[in-house]
Amino acid sequence: MDLSSPKKRRRQESEQNSVPSLSRKHTLSSMTLPGKEGLFVEKGCWSGNSIAVFTSGGDSQGMNAAVRAVVRMGIYVGCRVYFIREGYQGMVDGGVNIEEATWASVSGIMQKGGTTIGSARCRDFREREGRLKAALHLVEHEITNLVVIGGDGSLTGANLFRQEWSSLLEELVKNGRISQDIADRCQHLHIVGMVGSIDNDFCGTDMTIGTDSALHRIIEAVDAIRTTAQSHQRAFVLEVMGRHCGYLALVSALASGASWMFIPEAPPEAGWEEKMCHHLSQERNFGQRLNIIIVAEGAMDRDRKPISAEKVKNIIVERLSIDTRVTILGHVQRGGSPSAFDRILGTRMGAESVLALMEAKPETPACVISLDGNQAVRVPLMQCVEKTKSVQHAMQSLDFEEAVKQRGRSFVSNFQTYKTLRKLKPPTSACDTSGTHCQQPYNLAMMNVGAPAAGMNSVMRAFVRMAQTEGYIVLGIHDGFDGLVKGNVNPISWMEVHNWVGQGGSNLGTKRVTATQAGLDKVANQFKKFNIHGLLLIGGFEAYKSVLELAEKRETFPEFCIPMVAIPCTISNNVPGTDFSLGCDTSLNEITDICDRIKQSATGTKRRVFVVETMGGYCGYLATMSGLAGGADQAYIFEEKFGIKDLQEDVAHMTAKIEDGVQRGLVIRNEHANPNYTTDFIFQLYCEEGKGLFSCRKNVLGHMQQGGAPSPFDRNLGTKLATKAVVHLVKQIHENIRANGTVYTNEADTATLLGVVRRVSKFTPVQELAKETDFEHRIPKEEWWLKLRPLLRIMSKHESVYEMQGISVEDIEKDYDSDMG
Repeated sequence: MDLSSPKKRRRQESEQNSVPSLSRKHTLSSMTLPGKEGLFVEKGCWSGNSIAVFTSGGDSQGMNAAVRAVVRMGIYVGCRVYFIREGYQGMVDGGVNIEEATWASVSGIMQKGGTTIGSARCRDFREREGRLKAALHLVEHEITNLVVIGGDGSLTGANLFRQEWSSLLEELVKNGRISQDIADRCQHLHIVGMVGSIDNDFCGTDMTIGTDSALHRIIEAVDAIRTTAQSHQRAFVLEVMGRHCGYLALVSALASGASWMFIPEAPPEAGWEEKMCHHLSQERNFGQRLNIIIVAEGAMDRDRKPISAEKVKNIIVERLSIDTRVTILGHVQRGGSPSAFDRILGTRMGAESVLALMEAKPETPACVISLDGNQAVRVPLMQCVEKTKSVQHAMQSLDFEEAVKQRGRSFVSNFQTYKTLRKLKPPTSACDTSGTHCQQPYNLAMMNVGAPAAGMNSVMRAFVRMAQTEGYIVLGIHDGFDGLVKGNVNPISWMEVHNWVGQGGSNLGTKRVTATQAGLDKVANQFKKFNIHGLLLIGGFEAYKSVLELAEKRETFPEFCIPMVAIPCTISNNVPGTDFSLGCDTSLNEITDICDRIKQSATGTKRRVFVVETMGGYCGYLATMSGLAGGADQAYIFEEKFGIKDLQEDVAHMTAKIEDGVQRGLVIRNEHANPNYTTDFIFQLYCEEGKGLFSCRKNVLGHMQQGGAPSPFDRNLGTKLATKAVVHLVKQIHENIRANGTVYTNEADTATLLGVVRRVSKFTPVQELAKETDFEHRIPKEEWWLKLRPLLRIMSKHESVYEMQGISVEDIEKDYDSDMG
């Protein structure tokens, strides 16, 4: 290929600006220095090392993505990579259980649940004799780098193995099992862990591998049960996993609007039976036809007596005579295909684990690869294990308040929010049930602006209930600014939003018309007519732009001098001031599922390449992330320019892979990636160049990416952001009440966008964000996910350089326990 290719030129520039490749004598600590993003790792820079990867303990969705990433990143940096099948048992047994992996051996495993290399409980490894056998089998392959994917027990065992390593080798030498020369070459064992657990019970990471997928299974079950329960006016008690951690029960209850919930960290007070039955009875009196109760399998009362799903059912039947059924989801939660989030999480963690191993020094403590917002980080393993154990200690000591606190501020926030939102009506002192007579003489208004996206209704439900809890009337503006101008505005009641949390689209209606397009004078008149004192806009780029337009015209229209907040909600994820927009997770899962089905459709049809077009406007987020989640060979986006030579190079790459035995290829293109190299053009190019070798098919996904019920992530995030928006608006209203009782403010920080930056929710003035915005293409000037582009190419065997993501724990420990705000 011609070296004038833009990608090749960029690659050459990157290599010229990269640090020298790090050999063993130049290794860094397993916790890299802050600000390492931009450090590139050259292909083959750690040649001669060996890595082994294994899964241990309970399986979880996303483990295969992590295994795949370890293998491919390991091969990329020049290492020999080995599978250890059946976990620690395979390490103890040796033989065929330790097998060298190839690039092709992890092809096609990403979309599979569980772990393709097996996992098993191992009693032998708990004894020193078992660990001695394991050491021998590793040394036989000169393996001194281990990637452990499992729970805290598996990671603790690996750390013990590492601590004993020198003495184990000494014993093997003494017994004549290995030579001193081999012992010298293998004198240090390095360990890096990834937490694979659906319970999300490991302190030190935002999410463990498998948790998001398990939540998908639970919410799918709840949504399905809801329809049959409503048909027969039944109550359903669902038992979910979580013997020692109530995360799954808590988040699924919050995301489904469950009537009641039991978790081990927060046992109910004495008399809970009567309180629960009264609540369920009141729901029926308000016209509800069903009740959903979610019980964690480890739920108990204050005396540590178990609260089972069957016990809850019997109480409801005996006291309320409601037809009640029990559904125990069990291992369904572990099964099925991993969500897009878990695939990407496993991929990022797997790649980072290889780099952490290669940089480790003998004195470097074992670390675990964790997630901090959108950043992969390395944290000392035993520090996380000890913190995880502290939660169990608090529960055993009956200090349940401390147990909830130890789970982190996000867990506490979720718990408090759920208790508020599940209520049947606002506090009597705050609002009446109609929502038209409230304690405060001020009105909050909400509207949707832009294209519909999953999560809009979740925001509105939480916003209405939290605002009315604070004593504020909430005005619902139908059909955005167009509806406002037409006077399509009315108060929203508490029960009106009862079932909104799991519904897609927008129940208030939404249009792409911005404030300026609707007429600022008309908008101002309606603000005055409906006496609006605080405004929430939920939507995409149009919502952000509308708040900016209103803020910039405050001098002309005093009606706009009120607190205003925009919550980004768009599948494109193209709004500045946030790493994630509501709706993009749901859309990403839709695209990933479709790509899985597209690839499966070619089963039995040899050698086929699919060209798939995604939405997103000029933002390549969906194309890039679905490429990572779907194992795409390439993802063409607007932000990364490409030309005909790049396309020729990619076709040659595809041809080489298929000639090497790969049966299917996947190419993704963002809808506005290039005005000339259209989806049709790329499809025709692959068709022509692949003649005689592979066939080609084209799929334009269209608006199916916008549809469907919101994912657990979008439901939960929408609820959190709405809660924070209410607190923010109420505070700013009270701070800006004038002597005559009116609300007036023209400060820049009262017209904001509420986004998620890393793991912190942040209100950023829209006038500041304007400087960071490419208005012509409706995208931010800086996009965090672009750093993942090289990883996509490496995973698909392209020649590339990799941008390291890991940062030091010191850089994040000060806010590690913080919520998203």
